[in-house]
Amino acid sequence: ALGSEGRLEQTFYTDQDNGIIFSVADGEAADAVRGRLLPMARRINEALDSCGFTLCKGDIMASNPQWCLSREEWQKTFSAWIDHGSPEDLLNASIFFDFRCLYGNAEFGHSLRAWLGKKIAGTPRFLHQMAANALRNRPPLGLVRDFVVDQQQTLDIKLNGTTPFVDAARIFGLACGSSATNTVQRLRDIANQLHLHNAEIEGWIEAFYFLQTMRLLHQYECSKQGVAMNNHINPKQLNDLDRRILKEAFRQSRKMQSRLAMEYDL
Repeated sequence: ALGSEGRLEQTFYTDQDNGIIFSVADGEAADAVRGRLLPMARRINEALDSCGFTLCKGDIMASNPQWCLSREEWQKTFSAWIDHGSPEDLLNASIFFDFRCLYGNAEFGHSLRAWLGKKIAGTPRFLHQMAANALRNRPPLGLVRDFVVDQQQTLDIKLNGTTPFVDAARIFGLACGSSATNTVQRLRDIANQLHLHNAEIEGWIEAFYFLQTMRLLHQYECSKQGVAMNNHINPKQLNDLDRRILKEAFRQSRKMQSRLAMEYDL
């Protein structure tokens, strides 16, 4: 599982992100194994779609030969992203680096995670690029501490709300060698290595939980009203208490990004 599914952070408004990792026996070719696995992957992707987990528009699914790879092929793929660090590579890093084993021989995934940790440790430039990229997405607070909204007077509670926490936790987690994929667990794993006080970490975690809960409630209300689910909320429609907590959640996001900028001298 990849992306939010890999992090155990899916909401009602979601799609599929998944892949396959396999081994190749002596005397066999990866393409031959892939050819046997792809029809099964297609059946599973379509079954999940019929259950409400829509097919990925970007085709990041196990039924795509590009994401049905041997262990060696996955290592080559990750190596290319880490070594090149192009904008597309950084985008892939935000999805594929959150992989989590769902079924089969979990050792394949564990060994890939261990290899990835060593590769990252030997390429600090890549995490610096990821940090610079993550800091381009700032919390939607203005100079006078009011919300920065779009022309529809809404803000994207995913893009500008939960994503900064997810991105920073991923970078910190990879830098500290954490094997966790979940955002909260990553944040707890980094506390000692980065010499962060528990109160600071818990503040980030509570802010993330609040934003994630707000996303879920908004999506539920959309579904109840029979309109298409989305992540856009109008702050003016919130009660006074939720507005205050939302502002504090974004302030916590700013603090976390400040720490990220300090760690990578950005």
